[in-house]
Amino acid sequence: MYVTDDGAAAPRSPRSLRAAWLALTGLSAVFLIEMLDNSILNVALPTIGRELNASTTSLQWVTGAYSVVFGGLMLVFSAMADRFGRRRIMLIGLGLLGISSLATAFVASSEQLIAVRAAMGIAAAMTTPGSMALAFRLFKDDELRVRAITLISTVGLVGLAIGPTVGGLVLEIAPWQVLLLINVPVAVLAIVSVRFGVAADVATDLHRDPLDVLGAVLGTVTIVAALLAPTLFEHQGAGSTIPWGVTAVAVTGALTFVLRERSARYPLIDLELVALPLVSSGLAFKAATGLATAGLGYLVTLQLQLDWGWPPALASLGMLPQVVVLIAGSAFVNPFVKWAGFERSAWISAVTVVVGLAVYALLGSLGYIWVAVALVLVAAGMRVNGVVAGTNVLRGLPENRTTIGAALVDTSSEVATGVGIAATGTILAAMFTGSIAASNWSPHQTAEFRQAVTIAALTITLVAAALVGWAITRTRVASRAESRTTPVALDSGSER
Repeated sequence: MYVTDDGAAAPRSPRSLRAAWLALTGLSAVFLIEMLDNSILNVALPTIGRELNASTTSLQWVTGAYSVVFGGLMLVFSAMADRFGRRRIMLIGLGLLGISSLATAFVASSEQLIAVRAAMGIAAAMTTPGSMALAFRLFKDDELRVRAITLISTVGLVGLAIGPTVGGLVLEIAPWQVLLLINVPVAVLAIVSVRFGVAADVATDLHRDPLDVLGAVLGTVTIVAALLAPTLFEHQGAGSTIPWGVTAVAVTGALTFVLRERSARYPLIDLELVALPLVSSGLAFKAATGLATAGLGYLVTLQLQLDWGWPPALASLGMLPQVVVLIAGSAFVNPFVKWAGFERSAWISAVTVVVGLAVYALLGSLGYIWVAVALVLVAAGMRVNGVVAGTNVLRGLPENRTTIGAALVDTSSEVATGVGIAATGTILAAMFTGSIAASNWSPHQTAEFRQAVTIAALTITLVAAALVGWAITRTRVASRAESRTTPVALDSGSER
């Protein structure tokens, strides 16, 4: 009999989503908070700036503090969750989220709000990777796993899509603090649902290796620097030494982190596990998708408003094809994966993303119809890849490494998103003369902008294509290894 970490007998795996409705409610609420958080707050930044007398830099850190802390601490808390209990860490994180959100009611300065946002970032780092890991571990059947993760991600995407609209409506009738106080009842719902719907971890599925503190510090510094660098490039320009210095810290930290993990007796991340074909290919697919999606969104937003002169409201409608596909596409993920299989689904969806990006790079300047085609292709590929690539990573890892695996998936996507924005922003800044935000461009500036958009889009298309090509070769390695596996080994593997 399996025994959970609190001494109770482990329950059987649910045989349907309906049987696990309470657990899925809690895990969906966790992901909803993470996706809703920044999108719902962005619309309130002007109001926050006026009421708290905040500078532009302070307002940037209201959102930036959350993102940097969240991305930087995911690996550390995920490693702790795999050691001390995934549900336990998630419940602690949800408690911190509720308390920090409640503290918003007492904020009186931008510095206090930044501190609250940093605390919420810590809570997100404790909870978000766990939502995917616990959903994966909740079921033994891969089809149910895909359906569960699709459901959870759909709830999050709905939150991301409606966040700005909900935020705008709330600001018409209530103070901006309400936008963060909304997290409190959602966190309570998640705590109750996870506490009573998700069983405590099976003791044999946790590992007791000592935590690699030095590796955790190096990993955190590397990720924080990697997330800060794109923002610094965007706001200070490639001519400033500060972004390059932070980039150097990120590169040096990454190299030092790899050396540490290769030599440590108990590494934070076992690099041999990361090198496994399913894991490495899944991370590469997620990185390619994050790079392409961020770069495309950034370029299209600038093109619609600055080049074509669309007002913000019309530009937001111009992004609607992407939103519709991301939300409505959930109904097609499971049938597609069932038809194509996990490995084929991963590479087909990733290739679709690259094709969509190429369509934009080559044809996007010819009219909105091509922009819409690119948005649809990238969104469709991302919708499938977001579920399948992450699931493949978890399928390729041992049971006692699933939360760190989920954190690796999120981290690869977060860093790639930052790189995508930094790369496109840097190319635009290097090729465009004058202020890009100025009105009434000259014909020469318009030509510069369009050329820069084409080069930036082609650049990230080639980088994404290289990542996808490498990942496909790794997927084939995994398929060949699986085909050589004996039936007995296959049966035992399915219990992981």
